[in-house]
Amino acid sequence: MKIKNVRQILPSTCYQRCPECDELYLLPPVTARQNAYCPRCDARVRNGRDWSLTRLGAMAIAMLLLMPVAFTEPLLSIYMLGSRIDASLWQGIWQMAIEGNTITAGMVMFCLIGAPLILVCAIAYLWLGNILGMNLRPVLLMLNRLKEWVMLDIYLVGIGVASIKVSDYAFITPGYGLIAFSALVILSLLTLIHLNVEQLWRRFYPRRRCQANASQLRVCLGCHFTTVPDDRGRCSRCHSPLPVRRPLSLQKTWAALIASFIFLLPANLLPISILYVNGTRQEDTIISGIITLANTNIAIAAIVFVASILVPFTKIIVLVTLLLSIHLNCGPGLKTRMKLLRFVTWIGRWSMLDLFVIALMMSLINRDLLLAFTMGPAAVYFGAAVILTLLAVEWLDSRLLWDVHASGNPRFCERSTD
Repeated sequence: MKIKNVRQILPSTCYQRCPECDELYLLPPVTARQNAYCPRCDARVRNGRDWSLTRLGAMAIAMLLLMPVAFTEPLLSIYMLGSRIDASLWQGIWQMAIEGNTITAGMVMFCLIGAPLILVCAIAYLWLGNILGMNLRPVLLMLNRLKEWVMLDIYLVGIGVASIKVSDYAFITPGYGLIAFSALVILSLLTLIHLNVEQLWRRFYPRRRCQANASQLRVCLGCHFTTVPDDRGRCSRCHSPLPVRRPLSLQKTWAALIASFIFLLPANLLPISILYVNGTRQEDTIISGIITLANTNIAIAAIVFVASILVPFTKIIVLVTLLLSIHLNCGPGLKTRMKLLRFVTWIGRWSMLDLFVIALMMSLINRDLLLAFTMGPAAVYFGAAVILTLLAVEWLDSRLLWDVHASGNPRFCERSTD
């Protein structure tokens, strides 16, 4: 349901601010299954999806039990020259590390093992901490930023891509670890969909609406609570710093975008994978690999093209356009720009697909056989570019778009962060 503009119907003593456009609004009573949206930018300010902590804890326990099997047992097996080779998630990461690609291995490991494990431990901490009366604020703040880094679903798609690539050279069969991994993906998706962090804030740290003048109220981007900064300039609920706008938002976003564009050049020009067939070395860049894949399965090639080429460059173009609109004081089309920002935020994580495919193939194709596979020098540049674009989206304060439109002065966005 839409929320009516508070300036039209309310006194200045009972309202909240939208974390995406800073609009004042009145939030009427919302049932457990209702969503509420900002009247100006259409941001969802109240999520109706909510599971009890007991159900979340049960999902976390189930995920924790599945992880050892899903991470270490064979996902795929190939039969070649009378030999059987099993490939697991952990083997691919380990193979990356022992071949000297420790940075890329660390990226893959965090997205596939570290972030899911942190998610499970965080839910367990909330359940136990709630019973023991422990401080839950750091965990709730972390959960807000952790969701986009859990990429098990992308790796599952990568398994399909790797299977099609290897099927031209060897007979491939699914391993029993794939069943556990698929179940883990389903449980993680359900948990992330129904993990309502804002509702957890209201459950563990309930606060009354602040009674103050509208100009004094600020919205906290950590817990989305509208309040007046305390004596130390912090949010009264989560104790995070409460600046007017994110400090140095534009500078950090520009820096991340420029660096990611620089990294994308060698990522697309240098080989990202190297295949040895009967002693012959075959190098593939991202583009040549997509063309080769299109000869056998054009649908999978299209997925890889979107994830590896279209998404990274689209994110950079969209973010550069948004930044220029702030600097050049472009007011029209604000809702369209907000939709573009939300879209690139959602789709940006899929750029990691190529690295996940490489990690799996490095464990699937053994160097000791006539067919061998290794990572090319472009992989580390590509991974760095993807991480930087994810950070750029996180660092951009979308409220600056609306500030420029409201003030007519692009310098407004560089206000102090008192």
